This record gives sequence, C-alpha cells and structure tokens, in this order.
Amino acid sequence: MSEPAPHTSLRSLEAAAKNVLPQATFDYIAGGGWDEVTMAANLAAFRTRRLVPRVLVDVSAVTTNTTLLGTPVAAPFGFAPTAMHGMVHPEGELVGARVMADLGMPFALSTLSNQSMEAVADAAPGGLRWFQLYVNIDRGVARSHVERAAAAGYRAIVVTVDVPGDGLRPRDLRNGFKPVGRYGNLESGVDYDTPLADLLDGLIDGALTWSDIDEIRSWSDLPVVIKGIVSPADAVLAVEHGAAGVWVSNHGGRQLDRAISSLDALGPVVAAVGDRAEVYLDSGVRDGVDVVTALACGARAVFLGRPFLYALAAGGEAGLHAAASSLALETAKAMALLGTPRIEDIGPHHLAGA
Repeated sequence: MSEPAPHTSLRSLEAAAKNVLPQATFDYIAGGGWDEVTMAANLAAFRTRRLVPRVLVDVSAVTTNTTLLGTPVAAPFGFAPTAMHGMVHPEGELVGARVMADLGMPFALSTLSNQSMEAVADAAPGGLRWFQLYVNIDRGVARSHVERAAAAGYRAIVVTVDVPGDGLRPRDLRNGFKPVGRYGNLESGVDYDTPLADLLDGLIDGALTWSDIDEIRSWSDLPVVIKGIVSPADAVLAVEHGAAGVWVSNHGGRQLDRAISSLDALGPVVAAVGDRAEVYLDSGVRDGVDVVTALACGARAVFLGRPFLYALAAGGEAGLHAAASSLALETAKAMALLGTPRIEDIGPHHLAGA
C-alpha cells in the first residue's frame, strides 16, 4: 500500500516562497495597498467566525463535489486569476491550468498572463477554465479577448471591476516593479520598461460603467461573472445587468485600503443576490476551515491566489498539486467534523449567532 501524500499547510508557503523569490517579485505577490490594513483584515475576518457543528450525522462518505455555473467540479475552490505566473515558474500559467484540470478544479486565467489563453487551453484541454477580463481602453482589444476565450473553450468571462486604475502599492513603488516576461494576451501597446502601476493605468479603461456590462455580454454566449463586488447595491446591479455570478473580492487588499474584508462583505451580498446568481469569494482563504466558513456564509465557492503562487514558487508543479490536494483534504475533514457530508448541507445554521 502506498504511503499517503504529506500534508501541505498553505500558511507555511509564504515563508517558503520568500526564501526562493527575488525580493521585488515576492513583494509584488505578497503586498497590498497603502498600509495593508485591508489585506490583514481579509485574514483576520475568518478568525472571528465561530462554527456550530452538528453530531450523530452519517459522515462516512463525505464528498466535496459541487457545480459552478452548471459544470461539475471536485471541490468548492479554484485558482483565482493572478498576473504573470512566469514570475514563479518558467512555464507560467500552463502549470496551474494542468494541475487544476488534473484535480477537477477551476482555473481562472488573467488577462495579464504570461502565457496566451490559447496556449493554456492546449496545455489542459479537459479542464474548467474561466477567462478574467480587464477591459482595455481599446474596446476592440477587449472584444477580441472575449471572442478568443470563447473560441479556445473557456467557460465564463470574469470581468474585474475594482481596478479603474492600479492601487497605491508602496512595496512596488519602492522596488520600481516592472512586468515580468511578456503578456501572452496583449498583442501591442505594452511598454515593458514602464513601472507596472503606470502600465496598468494606461491599459485598463477607467471609464467603464454598468452599461458596458451589457455590451460585454453581447460579445459571446459565455456567462459573465462580475469580480470585485463588496457592496450589496452593486451586487443587485450586477444581477440586473445579467451577471451569472457575483465574485466578492477586494482584490486581496491590493486596491483601496481600509475597504471592508471580503468575508464581512459576503453575507450582505448573498442576501441581496438571493438565488439569482452564484456568489464566489476570494481574499483570506488559507485552509479547509476557511473554505467551509465561507460556504456557511453563503459562498458557492472560493478562489485562492497568493497561496497557490507561493506553492508554485516553492515546489513547482508538484508543490501546487500537493497544496491544492491538501486543501481538498482539509475541506473534507472540516465538513465531516461540522456534520455536513455534502457541500449543499453547509449553511448559515452552522454559524454561531446566525
């Protein structure tokens, strides 16, 4: 009988990655906006929730299987869209796409990926892939991104709406951080010698409004997910403009500092959306109890960015595989101890004070 794979604690990966990455690269991944208050709050919010387990429930066969926008997945979490995986692995986004496809989990590809969306699709043809869209100032470029994603077999367009311009990130300013590698989805108009914050301000359309969501939806038949929502009023508007999913996120604390934590924003957004759209969350998830806590607060699934990048940096493809597998195992263990053998059994009645 083979030995069980060793457990990987996602909380340990940040220090491991710091030991192998250049300082500027590590700071880009690890850093947040301004004083990093919101970044810290994202983590702290999970520590304030208390779970109420039920006992004498048959948990002999726990399953983490669920669906996202109608597609089966093996666990209620995925790889969040994060830029420039070439910073941490020479194959860039190809690795994350392969690992998540192998495990049956979703992978969201950033507009600012080093590998093109077509190359990523070819690397993991059986995986569930979503394409994250930064709406380019040139709407023709933005439309081409959506059309290319649809042609390459991506299953949803994730429109990031909390970046009308880049946040003030002191670590990157101190380091003069510039893009790493080349952007695989941007054909032209990129000055790679420009600091990243200036480059983003020149590429992303700060004039984007709700009426533009209707136009973006017309570019393909793919469902649209709106990412970067923390206001219940905005969640309602997202649904009214046809969003199939509402993604609760403060961009990992990298945009407006002192913004509400994602977990604190989740409950009011879920209440506002009701059953009209699926609701997802990122920012602050570090273990299986966090996953279950977010689900109890109403999330359909959660997405992770920094921990999976740290896993790639510290352990390569095997490291990422071990990290995601360990998180799935932790989630299953937390479900069993909560008395919830299926994802759909988890609900607000498992939260103290709910």
